[in-house]
Amino acid sequence: MRLASAVRYLVLALFALAIVACGDRTRLDAAEVLPVDELYAEAKQSMQAGNYERAVKYYKRLVARFPFGRYTEQAELDMAFSQYKGNAPEEALSTVNRFIKQYPTQKHADYAYYLRGLINFNREIGLLERYIEQDTTRRDLQYARQSFQDFAELIERYPNSRYAPDARQRMVHLRNGLAQAELNIAGYYFRREAYIAAQGRAKNIIETYQETPQAAEALAIMAECYKRLGETQLAEDTRRVLELNFPDHAYLKGEWPNENSGWFDWLPFVGD
Repeated sequence: MRLASAVRYLVLALFALAIVACGDRTRLDAAEVLPVDELYAEAKQSMQAGNYERAVKYYKRLVARFPFGRYTEQAELDMAFSQYKGNAPEEALSTVNRFIKQYPTQKHADYAYYLRGLINFNREIGLLERYIEQDTTRRDLQYARQSFQDFAELIERYPNSRYAPDARQRMVHLRNGLAQAELNIAGYYFRREAYIAAQGRAKNIIETYQETPQAAEALAIMAECYKRLGETQLAEDTRRVLELNFPDHAYLKGEWPNENSGWFDWLPFVGD
């Protein structure tokens, strides 16, 4: 009896799923005869309801049936957003790049550039926030760098865009994250007595991310690396730069590295 009840329940469940699938398929088939405004309304309603997969299907139908017009332009942009929210970043990037190429002067073009940066930002941000848990010498930060460039292009092209302030804030976050990742690598090499490599990474922070909080630590690493490499004059010059810009740094007091160094306590010493 229990087995029969279970089978009966399974059959009913499958039947219900088939009805839902059939109904959705019927509505999609009906989209072939809907006028463009109604088709767009269906797609947008799905997007606003969070049904991004369905929204993308309707937007694709609209673009295929009506390759030109204002609804098509907006559909392309909405489709990119739906793909982004639906966790399909590659498809979203492809769609938004196509939009930028086809409609460079469209009134919402600034949003397209912003969305492109946002897509790459959210692909990378989780990695940046977990850098302590990873070997950062093996991490590829291409998405963070690309997102930074995307937002920079938005601000260059549309400095007065409503999305520019948020883009600037995200650029600061990305820049600090990239500098921290570089600092972690410098610390990685320093702890393993690879002083030339550590100095090179620290120098890159000074040259590329000099306005970040990580610049002070980078100078300290550079000064100590030069000292241990026997480059006395370079060590003194770097120390003076550190003292001029960060007079209270622990390195100048002989209390470095310590738990505040930003890279010191997460990586074991060689031989530990």
